[in-house]
Amino acid sequence: MVERKAHLDTLAVSLLIACCLFWGLQQLLIKTTVVEVPPLWQASIRFFGATVLLGIWCALRGVKLFDRDGSLPGGLLAGVLFAAEFTCIYLGLRDTTASRLTVFLYTSPFVVAILMPRISKAETLSRIQWVGLVIAFAAVALAFSEGFHGETTARQLRGDALALAAGTLWGLTTIVIRATKMATISAEKTLFYQVAVTAVVAPFLSLALGESWSLSYSTYAWGSIAAQTVIGAFASYLAWMWLLRHYPATQMASFTFLTPVFALVFGVALLHEPLTTQLVLALVGVAAGIVLVNRRKA
Repeated sequence: MVERKAHLDTLAVSLLIACCLFWGLQQLLIKTTVVEVPPLWQASIRFFGATVLLGIWCALRGVKLFDRDGSLPGGLLAGVLFAAEFTCIYLGLRDTTASRLTVFLYTSPFVVAILMPRISKAETLSRIQWVGLVIAFAAVALAFSEGFHGETTARQLRGDALALAAGTLWGLTTIVIRATKMATISAEKTLFYQVAVTAVVAPFLSLALGESWSLSYSTYAWGSIAAQTVIGAFASYLAWMWLLRHYPATQMASFTFLTPVFALVFGVALLHEPLTTQLVLALVGVAAGIVLVNRRKA
């Protein structure tokens, strides 16, 4: 049996903030690396590398990845959903702005909050927790509101729909992990299904989109891909899967609103982008929302 806690503790909060910090930086890394390395080819290298690292990790720790435990159907479904999410993100970026895509992508916590109580009644959000979720989302929307100025084209709407699909797929992946046999397997095997399926699917999608393949890139590009692989797709996702096994998914999901705001903060710190009032308000709003979502029920 997996011991599941009713509330996030200091360890969980620390890990979640660390993950969101890196994911915010990772958005910046992908953005600055895509000028050299096409996005889906970048994802192919990243998830192949993560699959290899995870295999080595499991071999060293004696974690079995291929024993029959009834998790295969759920694992393959989670892997397909995970790969489809990234596909929708990359395809969506061709048709809409990164700002608009970010807002629609972060509807994911609402998918988790709506569906998770069907799996565990203990994860039903109270009214004040729903208010916190809405405040956090509104803060993210405020931070990226410039992307909604001007006339909306049919192409943008198509990109927005793909972004919304990506957010839904992200939420559904979490639900599948909690609702199937995957809830009882190791965090390593849970992650293996997702990165391995994506490592297989991404190269075909890259070829279908006509991306050019190469391994001759700058030191910065390889450093960026290495960080995305080792810290992002391997270490941080493994931590997330471990957290999903032990803590409430609805409370965890609220922390993901930090990621896009952290990305903007890194833009200010590293790319010298302007520090706006909107960004400050977004940080305060997301923090307030997370506090409300994680309040203990009376």
